[in-house]
Amino acid sequence: MHDLRNFSLGSMTSCGAALRRIGAGAESMEEVADHIVRYFHERFVDPGTGEPSLVLARFFKTIDYASLDAGLQRAARDVLARWRPRGSVDRFGPEIPRPNLKCLTLLATAGQRPEWNDRTRSARHRVIPLSSPGIVARFPMISRLITQCGFDLAVLLMPGRDILVDMEQRTFNVFHVPDAVGSPYVPDQEEFVVPHGVHSVVGFGGVLPPADLFAIILFSRQPIGRDTANMFAPLALSVKLALLPFTAGTASR
Repeated sequence: MHDLRNFSLGSMTSCGAALRRIGAGAESMEEVADHIVRYFHERFVDPGTGEPSLVLARFFKTIDYASLDAGLQRAARDVLARWRPRGSVDRFGPEIPRPNLKCLTLLATAGQRPEWNDRTRSARHRVIPLSSPGIVARFPMISRLITQCGFDLAVLLMPGRDILVDMEQRTFNVFHVPDAVGSPYVPDQEEFVVPHGVHSVVGFGGVLPPADLFAIILFSRQPIGRDTANMFAPLALSVKLALLPFTAGTASR
């Protein structure tokens, strides 16, 4: 078990080792992602109460529009129809996204409520087409995650495989919101943050071959300071190592 109030270098090392092994026996990236979010939700515990420290843990990955299933493609088109600037079209037409459009897709989720353990029940973050700065800005937490972690939004909006391969060698920062209450970067204040006691948020991630971003976002009841948040950055490599055997067959159901 891990205590966020005393998350030390030793804790980070132990957590990293567990994450590197977490894909053993899995049959898909979706299954590995599910193991990862459940590890965070179940293993980070408040020693004072014995309750999970994390209200919610979520795993996102970019997937090309053409590789999404019909339901997720429809959800992506709905987002584009809602937020696309009036008169904006491309050669595929106003309603049909480019086949290689990167869509940030919720691959796994684990949390305190039953609906938070089923990614198909996410109302707002099931799939986010990264088609323009304007659309990304409609999702302030995701926009902040991208910029604060150091991912290049311009590269994600105009995916070039060679550029993303170069990014794969980088070490990224963490997304950190020390005080979630009242933060413009954490949505659903009245329905999520306040009633469920979300105090801090941490996100971290990296780049997977051939050209995709992954990110994990943790919503904590316990306060997380910057020094503790920085401990999560090295865990991105452990997660990446667990995911690498499955990069040729990302689930998108």
